[in-house]
Amino acid sequence: MTDDDRVGPPLLGGERETLRAFLDYHRATLAMKCRGLSDEELRLRSMPPSTLSLLGLVRHMAEVERAWFRRVFEDNDAPMVWSDRIDFQAAYDASGSTRAEAFAAWEAEVENSRRIEEAAESLDLAGHQPRWGEDVSLRMVMVHVLLEYGRHNGHADFLREGVDGTVGA
Repeated sequence: MTDDDRVGPPLLGGERETLRAFLDYHRATLAMKCRGLSDEELRLRSMPPSTLSLLGLVRHMAEVERAWFRRVFEDNDAPMVWSDRIDFQAAYDASGSTRAEAFAAWEAEVENSRRIEEAAESLDLAGHQPRWGEDVSLRMVMVHVLLEYGRHNGHADFLREGVDGTVGA
């Protein structure tokens, strides 16, 4: 795998600065796990019958970013990227996807999430989570999305090891 060029979070930063930096660190971790791989390698599945792949994780995280930032703070009815209903599992099937398509969608959602967070006056900004029918704070959203990245980056470690083990075999 390529060199690690991620920027770690501050050791003594404030709450918002730390949450923002941890999110960016985990976003960079997912990108790093995918670096240097072909579309075919990115689509390699973990094991049948799972459709989980690195490319599927990128697609899934685009849906997570959209669902937790765009749908909560801008447009409760914004459609999902790869599903005509709220189905996060649909993104995992990347069998017909390409790096260019998946990363373009993910990067667009990340930029939108950053814009929303940066424009908010405080972490106490409330938005409506349509799936729960409840209001949530920006703080809660940032922590939730951070936890999603942490969990899925663990999957990405496993998937990358599987890809690296098949390359040149």
